[in-house]
Amino acid sequence: MKPLIAPVAEILKENDRRNEIIYAKFDPITGEGSVGERLRVEIPDFIIPVQWLPKSMMVVPFVRKLAKAGSIEGFLAGELGVEPNPEDASKVTTQLIRLRCRHDFPFWCATLVKVKKKGGGDDILFRLWLPQRKLVEMFEKSRLAGDPIRIIMLKARQWGGSTTTQLYMAWLQFLHRKGLNSLIIAHQGDASVEIKDMFDRMIAGYPVEMLHPLGESWSESEAKMVRVGKFGSIFRVPQRNCKIKLGSAESPDSCRGGDYNLVHLSEVGVWKKTDGKAPEDIVRSACSGILYKPYTMIVYESTANGTGNFFHSEYQAAAYPDPDAKVPSQFSALFIPWYEIEQYSIPFKSLKETIEFACSLWKGRQNQTAMSTREESGRYLWWLWEKGATLEAINWYVHERAGRNSHAVMASEYPSDDVEAFVHSGSMVFDKYLVKEFEKACSPPRFIGEIQSGQICGKSEGCAISPRIEMKENLRDLKFIPDSQGSLHIWAKPEIDPEVKVTNRYLVVVDIGGRSNKADWSVIAVFDRINMIDGDRQAIVAQWRGHCDIDRLAWRAAQIAAYYDNALLVIESNTLETRDRERQVEGGDQSQYILNQISKVYDNLYARRQSEDEIRQGLPRKYGFHTNIATKPMIITTLIKCVRDHLYTERDRQVLDEFLTYEKKQNGAYGAIAGKHDDLLMTRAIGLHISLHEMDLPKIIKLSEIRHKKRRGHVSEASI
Repeated sequence: MKPLIAPVAEILKENDRRNEIIYAKFDPITGEGSVGERLRVEIPDFIIPVQWLPKSMMVVPFVRKLAKAGSIEGFLAGELGVEPNPEDASKVTTQLIRLRCRHDFPFWCATLVKVKKKGGGDDILFRLWLPQRKLVEMFEKSRLAGDPIRIIMLKARQWGGSTTTQLYMAWLQFLHRKGLNSLIIAHQGDASVEIKDMFDRMIAGYPVEMLHPLGESWSESEAKMVRVGKFGSIFRVPQRNCKIKLGSAESPDSCRGGDYNLVHLSEVGVWKKTDGKAPEDIVRSACSGILYKPYTMIVYESTANGTGNFFHSEYQAAAYPDPDAKVPSQFSALFIPWYEIEQYSIPFKSLKETIEFACSLWKGRQNQTAMSTREESGRYLWWLWEKGATLEAINWYVHERAGRNSHAVMASEYPSDDVEAFVHSGSMVFDKYLVKEFEKACSPPRFIGEIQSGQICGKSEGCAISPRIEMKENLRDLKFIPDSQGSLHIWAKPEIDPEVKVTNRYLVVVDIGGRSNKADWSVIAVFDRINMIDGDRQAIVAQWRGHCDIDRLAWRAAQIAAYYDNALLVIESNTLETRDRERQVEGGDQSQYILNQISKVYDNLYARRQSEDEIRQGLPRKYGFHTNIATKPMIITTLIKCVRDHLYTERDRQVLDEFLTYEKKQNGAYGAIAGKHDDLLMTRAIGLHISLHEMDLPKIIKLSEIRHKKRRGHVSEASI
């Protein structure tokens, strides 16, 4: 065999490491490799001589003393002062098993809970797979911390997240607290029947004795689950005084909550609007009575079903919380990619075959073209490797992909990440591999606050803009005021040298949103172009993002531009002009009125180029950049080039999220996918286009030369 090239040898070494993690020893009976923090305990005369017990068990005095004694005999003799005998030893054994079941969910599943075997055959005891253990880790983290459990789960196919959730709820009901009622809502009636069948199987094989406290009398003949009413979908476990209610989104009346503590909403992403009720209405009805306290649980889970719907919005809020949001989501997000599911793997027949596959993966990593509609490009397969997939998992993907005629179909069933999971109808504008390159420069801002004029007392509704004084006063004595709740994020403050002037250095671009919290965001982005002198990248150095009235936004932008050394200020004006038309404002173009007001006191405001005919007619200049069917494709084309060739430095990671969810729609128009925003993106598109095509390169000039030219009338304030 030829010596391996270094990269391939590293791939093989890393692949072994990944397989060791996925197939690491997991023994739910002994507890080795199981969920949560564990301690090794030896009790030689117990039925499991060596155990890895949950750390929470060691708080129980009985367990702590038994572990210290080192044996059941030693415990009986030393702690209880009795002669060791089989009857007492049996009681100690039973007590330890009971405690283990209460503290150790995987152990309980593997010893008492039977489920349907995939592929047919007799029911089997439930042994958790790796993805299921990750889900249980999240459940247990909240429970042990005394927090309510709130999870939103985006699923790939067939890994048992729904079953694990339902059984965890049953575990809480059966072993932790009496009277915990559960509500389970599926997307349709057939799914509810499947859930009921799972419970029937589980409880049929569950020992009646375990539904009673230790020492309480019981009978093998007693019913373990009874229907409430003759025809309802509510069942009761009498020994635990708890109810289990099943409903479906097809029948909203079946989804009303009540005295429920545990709610599992299954396949929320595919719920349809029914009887005038949207999915969010059904969710609200089901969960409204649940208090935010320990031993309450709400789980949304679903495969993805497009964007802009309730499930997509809730998942995004949990997985990618808005750093500016005052109140974050209550939920924690969980996504399990297909390559972490053990069954999605095809082993190689020999070491030679493994090496050949690794070599092919390495050699094709730059290949952007797929050979057919049933294959992925070499670069995509390499991306799977970089994400963490094993060679065996990628081998499975190649074989499975051959059965699908498009990437979208494959991604909807077996998503590799939570961006890919949400299939959309359009085509993405930006290559996610190129967007990923921008992540390296993204970082939290160095300063957070607002710009404020020294002429203002600071009592102007938090906007640092006072309509009660002469407008030009708003631009005097500007200072940055630190404020952790501020909307201006700064990565680099302006550099102003008293002896040197850098012309055309800073550029400020404004995209106008709305004033309410439900409206689009307004964004002010600041570009620093100084590196363009040496042919290097311009960079984002500051950004304001928030909601306020349009006139205040325009003046705020003027303040930021003035603070950044009298930067060229570009205000996107079509939002203003559109609103003027919609309102049919009497007295002319109010958008231009706002911009004209600013132009009187700020002399570096962007104005559109006039045609020769407009100049001959003496028409007034129109301020602001107008985004329309002619200019939008132009600026997006510039942005595509800038992303492709990495022509600028981005600082805000949220912008990259907007790149990844920006599409060319079926009608040819550009826009964000449903439920997402493009406000940040548009400031980059406008700014980069103007910077590259309408502005001169920055130039370093000594201020003594500028003052000399001004005295001779060869230079204006605006040109400086």
